[in-house]
Amino acid sequence: MVEQGGSEDQTTTFNKYAFACAIVASMVSIISGYDTGVMSGAMIFIKDDIGISDTQQEVLAGILNLCALAGSLAAGRTSDYIGRRYTILLASVLFMLGAILMGYGPNYAILMVGRCVGGVGVGFALMIGPVYSAEISSASSRGFLTSLPELCIGIGILLGYVSNFFLGKLTLKLGWRLMLGVAALPSLALALVILAMPESPRWLVMQGRLEGAKKVLLKVSNTTQEAELRFSEIKVAVGFDETCGKVPEKSQGEGVWKELLVRPTPEVRWMLIAAVGIHFFEHATGIEAVMLYSPRIFKKAGVRSKDKLLLATVGIGLTKIIFLLMALFLLDKVGRRRLLQISTGGMICGLTLLGFSLTMVDESSKKVLWALSLSIAATYAYVAFFNIGLGPVTWVYSTEIFPLKLRAQGASIGVAVNRTMNAVVSMSFLSVSKAFTIGGSFFMFAGVSVLAWFFFYFFLPETKGVPLEDMEMVFSKKSCPKNVVTKPDPR
Repeated sequence: MVEQGGSEDQTTTFNKYAFACAIVASMVSIISGYDTGVMSGAMIFIKDDIGISDTQQEVLAGILNLCALAGSLAAGRTSDYIGRRYTILLASVLFMLGAILMGYGPNYAILMVGRCVGGVGVGFALMIGPVYSAEISSASSRGFLTSLPELCIGIGILLGYVSNFFLGKLTLKLGWRLMLGVAALPSLALALVILAMPESPRWLVMQGRLEGAKKVLLKVSNTTQEAELRFSEIKVAVGFDETCGKVPEKSQGEGVWKELLVRPTPEVRWMLIAAVGIHFFEHATGIEAVMLYSPRIFKKAGVRSKDKLLLATVGIGLTKIIFLLMALFLLDKVGRRRLLQISTGGMICGLTLLGFSLTMVDESSKKVLWALSLSIAATYAYVAFFNIGLGPVTWVYSTEIFPLKLRAQGASIGVAVNRTMNAVVSMSFLSVSKAFTIGGSFFMFAGVSVLAWFFFYFFLPETKGVPLEDMEMVFSKKSCPKNVVTKPDPR
């Protein structure tokens, strides 16, 4: 049976309560982004203060992502067990503990411990923020609300850069410790605010708490009819048994992992390939190298003083925010596929120009002003194109495509791949740039971006405006007609 629109598309009025819930859930991503942004500048001062080597810098930068890998794998099962809301609370507590340890930071070992604790929190936050936002929103606004965590990461990165610029003026021993430790305060505040949030209605149905789910749906829907339709579709999607009042055991725990990894249907296998692929390419195309090591790139391009280096990174953060804001309003209008293709095409051009200009700087014995200017412009262009498409679409797409009973674990696998690639790039970039030159490393990222463009074109169907409960129908065939939503088989 095929219907125009679908139940969740009956109204396009924006629900303010769902928006408020998504904002609170996404705020944990601000702290995650701050940790990334602040470390790029803090490492300059940490190296001078406690004398760590380039290898130790790479490990300090990348260990967060290895720990986030463990956190993301645990987050799926955790969020199914204790709920989406308390998983966000747990992430906030871990951020707070990590910030306290890093702010104390008397030596490299304590810094590493704090970074690891914070990394586990990052893994939880990156998985649960988009999942909660997707489950609380209607189809017509899901792209906007689910991309809020990525916007909040961008805000956090910008705040980290601003913190570097101002706190970097303090004494060497105090400045970088305040940069890292100040994140404990918003983490504590967020932990308290989260307690006022409602639980995900889809998780409540999975637990058999139907009355609680209906109350939440009435708040996050614009009409009673919309809430009732969403409620009935969720029950069908999760396989809720009205006679016994609970979800079958196979829809939870180990049964989910078997259905996802051991014996997936063709549709689920395609979803998993799409989610793993988009998370792989998000970081394999080099964004972490630019965000974390932008001071080194600008230094290579001719920016010398620490103040100017940190100020240039603030510009990177501002560019990220501006284009993420543009993406928020384009996701539900332009669609996921088109934004990905435009974004990746621009990234290919930006990375190629960056590789070329930095190679010219390396090869020339004199200061080449045009190459220096081009390298800075190419860096900003790359960040802009990444954040108008690939950055936010990755989290929206990989969160929305899985069936409800597989969503948390499916999303956690995607985040695990994401953190693995993040760690690989952040921990190897300095070594790779020494082996192949810094220009050559960006030519390599440009080549990977070409592969990414073809992957997105052939493997990612459009999901704009499709209710979460209808995603399996989209992945059951090569394409889905525009603005046409297929209803799930009631069997």
